[in-house]
Amino acid sequence: MDKHQLKNTYLTVKDFSVSGEEFNLIHDKNFDYLETIPQPSAEKLPEYYKSEDYISHTDSKRNLFEKTYHFIKSIALKRKLNLINSYSKEGQCLLDMGCGTGDFLGVAKNNNWNVTGIEPNEQARNIANKKTNNSVFNSEHLSKLKPNSFDVITLWHVFEHLPNLNNHISIFRKLLKPNGTLIIAVPNFKSYDAKYYKKYWAAFDVPRHLWHFSKTAINKLMSLENMEVVKTHPMIFDAFYVSLLSEKYKTGKMNFFRGFWVGLQSNFKAITTKEYSSIIYIIKNTKNQI
Repeated sequence: MDKHQLKNTYLTVKDFSVSGEEFNLIHDKNFDYLETIPQPSAEKLPEYYKSEDYISHTDSKRNLFEKTYHFIKSIALKRKLNLINSYSKEGQCLLDMGCGTGDFLGVAKNNNWNVTGIEPNEQARNIANKKTNNSVFNSEHLSKLKPNSFDVITLWHVFEHLPNLNNHISIFRKLLKPNGTLIIAVPNFKSYDAKYYKKYWAAFDVPRHLWHFSKTAINKLMSLENMEVVKTHPMIFDAFYVSLLSEKYKTGKMNFFRGFWVGLQSNFKAITTKEYSSIIYIIKNTKNQI
């Protein structure tokens, strides 16, 4: 069967943040993920990140929404630190892909981790380097890192931004120590809030998000590179944050009550379905590297 017969248009979604352009989400039935079509070229893609509203590239707190975001982020940082600490007690070397302005790396560094970050955005990278003693590099530096160097590699809402998924997974597997841990957090298009908001769901974030994952997709992609999902964790706060932003896209205004209510429903339903708005995947090598 032609592989294109296994794909169909799932939704047409607008870029609400920067360009106003529309993109199709194509459903791959084999892997159960959505692919953003057309995907911008490597040269054009950075243009879609040039916005003062792209909050992960700035430390701004201009309004209640941004202040709420940073408050929730401060709580999430502590939880992320506890999570990586649970998987590596000694010889702690951490690589954070797409580290943004470096808050997570800064917290890890202050808790005795040897940190390295990769961040393609120059503005965010400069901010991050002030917090990490110049431990953050551009994307090209990834190929210069030594194999078997890291106890933990993290991608906090970054995996969906990466082209050439299989190639990146292979790189991460090689960079990990034999018993190292890959931690990937991504939005889940099977969640209640995704189905409720549909084309207005903020976590589609086209075309910056090139891929949109289900649990099936993550498991299948990892297995192709001899990696295995050993555990998952819900990201409870994401349902509220994404729903608030989705309300803005849908109605043109920030309806905190409605967004909170949809986020609450999403988390409540996920207790049974396990389809949380965003999910953290804990991934290990299925066999030690040679």
